[in-house]
Amino acid sequence: MDQFLSHNAEETEAFAESLAVQLKPGSVVALFGALGAGKTAFVRGLARGLGCEGEVCSPTFAVMHEYPGGLSLAHFDMYRVESWESLESTGFFDYLGGAHVLAVEWSENILAAIPEDAWRVTISSGDETAPGEGVNSRLITAEEGTHAHPGC
Repeated sequence: MDQFLSHNAEETEAFAESLAVQLKPGSVVALFGALGAGKTAFVRGLARGLGCEGEVCSPTFAVMHEYPGGLSLAHFDMYRVESWESLESTGFFDYLGGAHVLAVEWSENILAAIPEDAWRVTISSGDETAPGEGVNSRLITAEEGTHAHPGC
């Protein structure tokens, strides 16, 4: 388990970029955290670390964005996914085990579909986890291949 205390979006991106070297085709990065926690900033760093092209932005309304690169990235936002049928309609299952790395925001909405070997990245407010570090700080915990997300 890796933990990192980020003080801003740039540090969050740099941490994610360093994590990207451990990923391979078919890797899944399941992201957990509240609204505004920094999940999309984390994915920007992943994309940079994977050598992806294009501006990374939240796929909230599109549900999925694809970024080609050295190792292509499929970026999913499961915020609005409320059923197994709506999950199937996102194309998520078509990408599992394929040539892309998958980054999945709001993974807590699709826990049953997250592979056991997925990276689980939790981003928590630094105010709650590291008092005195400032309102923009975030504690980022990255665990590879755990079988359950804490608190589930």
